[in-house]
Amino acid sequence: MSALSPAPKLPVSLAANPRLSSWVKFTGEGRVAISPGKVEIGQGIVTALAQIAADELDVEIGRIEMIRASTAASPNEGVTSGSLSIQQSGRALRHACAEARQRFLAAASERLGVDAALLAVEDGTISGPGNVRTSYWELAGDVSLDHDAIAGIVAKSSATRSIAGHSVQRVDIPDKVFARPRFIHDHALQGLVHGRVLRLDVSGARLIALDQGAARAVSGLVAIVRDGGFAGVVADSEAAAEAALKALRKGATWSAGEALPDENDLAGFLRSQPVETTVIDTKAAATTKATRTLRRQYTRPYIAHGSIAPSCAMARWDGDRVHVWTHSQGVYLLRADLAIVLKLPVEDIVVEHMEGAGCYGHNAADDVALDAVLLAKAAGGRPVRVQWSRHDEMSHAPFGAAMAIEIEADLDADHEIVGWRHAIWSNGHAARPGRAAQPALLAASEIANPYPRMISTNPSAANGGGGDRNSVPLYDLPAWTITSHRLLTMPVRTSALRTLGAQGNVFAIESLLDEIAALRGEDPIAFRLRHLRDERAREVIRAAARRAAWKPEKRSGIGHGTGFARYKNTGAYCAAIAEIEGTDEVRVRRLTLAIDVGEAINPDGVINQIEGGAIQATSWVLKERVHFDRTRITSTSWADYPILTFSEVPAVDVEIIPRPEIDPVGAGEAAHGPVTAAIANAVYDCLGVRLRDLPITRDKIIAAMELAS
Repeated sequence: MSALSPAPKLPVSLAANPRLSSWVKFTGEGRVAISPGKVEIGQGIVTALAQIAADELDVEIGRIEMIRASTAASPNEGVTSGSLSIQQSGRALRHACAEARQRFLAAASERLGVDAALLAVEDGTISGPGNVRTSYWELAGDVSLDHDAIAGIVAKSSATRSIAGHSVQRVDIPDKVFARPRFIHDHALQGLVHGRVLRLDVSGARLIALDQGAARAVSGLVAIVRDGGFAGVVADSEAAAEAALKALRKGATWSAGEALPDENDLAGFLRSQPVETTVIDTKAAATTKATRTLRRQYTRPYIAHGSIAPSCAMARWDGDRVHVWTHSQGVYLLRADLAIVLKLPVEDIVVEHMEGAGCYGHNAADDVALDAVLLAKAAGGRPVRVQWSRHDEMSHAPFGAAMAIEIEADLDADHEIVGWRHAIWSNGHAARPGRAAQPALLAASEIANPYPRMISTNPSAANGGGGDRNSVPLYDLPAWTITSHRLLTMPVRTSALRTLGAQGNVFAIESLLDEIAALRGEDPIAFRLRHLRDERAREVIRAAARRAAWKPEKRSGIGHGTGFARYKNTGAYCAAIAEIEGTDEVRVRRLTLAIDVGEAINPDGVINQIEGGAIQATSWVLKERVHFDRTRITSTSWADYPILTFSEVPAVDVEIIPRPEIDPVGAGEAAHGPVTAAIANAVYDCLGVRLRDLPITRDKIIAAMELAS
């Protein structure tokens, strides 16, 4: 007797928010309101979700109105991160819309006296034999979606979808092109006033005295706010707020701060701190005797988010209730932390999402929201807008954590791998709000009754891991031990940056594999394919190699390298081939990538995400590093923290492996690790030296060459 099939389950986000009407509503004038809990942060998610809804409902995409996430009405989908929006929100919407369609077809069948199986839907019009017809909107009064979703609903097959799987114009782009106020930075509420917060750059310094006299003389000042170590101003214009803040700064007295690490010995710092050690994974001990062990250390520095616009928020109090407008990635999580700080029930706080101009993880969006809320208490019911400066953003927002990774590879006499040990030293990669009993917001550690600054943790392995993300090889190696050492101190504030630890781990793994392939005299593509059983993994590597015509004839000053990973080992597959030019400095000329995301809802959107990730990774590899002395962050402007310029952007060529029959996963973070490794391996191919410390700069290359000579 065959085993019984498991009972069908609802998609994760729908199981958490089962009411159909919270996801989809049919509104007047032939419109459909779709309300996901995930948010648009430039990744094109509102377009892809609109495609899914339009397909399942059989309506034109122009009828779809995507509702911004708000704690007042939207389903609670946690945080928009980890390349999970399509995977979580997309599946939930597909199911909810498929069930809504079934309910309307059942109602149409009853009204028209026609078997539901004989009815068809075209752009919301339901028709059947004999030219009978009705529509979603005619039936909306008769069909209630105030029901919980039921498991087992069968959505359309991939072959019958007409919108998903095709490139459509992004729904958010026209507003941005024509300068309509879609970004929170451009939105002006009626009666708006402006706030600025006083902070010292010295790490751990606390405000102990404040002479307010000069600031109170500034024309346009509305209020000065002080709550313990938190202080700021509210004024009727941004210019007045800036002037008042400048005057207030002159009257401030601060305590001493805490020492920052030696920027030039991050590995030494990371490996000397108290840690929490976790064995991430083990595989049976090797049976073949090793004749040689390669021990290599790889590092990456602290990395800034570098959002193109600094963080901004608005807040307005109405009695004991507060409304917040924010570009936070998790409106419900932010609300939870605000409730702790304000000592209010969550029902008295509404957090509404508005788009921000750039976000690659946990930047300062949540911090500035609390700033706005605290300042708005003194605004007499008027909304307060707080926008951080570039200096604020680069000084006080969380950074991506620095990492030191040591891999030991045991080799036999033929340089085949017989053992593998991978150890990571890093701060935690997540300190988002709403996930602990104490708030993670910056101002919460500054107020009169302060909360301790949260020490960053790591998501569980089941949620993709943090510092250990992508540390378990996807390759078929005979034995391994993977260990993570999470620091229990945090002098430099860290939290989630795009890919978390995956970029560092993939860089390390793929660099050492390349080195071993070179020892064997084996082509690095062939070496990887020989160690992979997963056919989808093999196919993206083969596709990238074909597209890049691997491997071209060796030319002086030109190098080629490859890198591969499956993001989180459960998400998108990505292989990259880099072509670099190494003369006075490294320049990436071309990146060729192959990507497998399962069903590609919007192929153009997938390509955009891979292109963007590849270019950002190039910037990380060649340029980006947070600088600091022993007291403060010193890279507080674009001059001090350079990023890749337009003239330095490589040509990026992307091939999507079509998998319409496989559930979709996200693309936003898949490229970073493979591109990082591909560039580093191309540098070796070009110059004959291995660079294991990011970023790869001219000075490091010269030093490596001198050491090798």
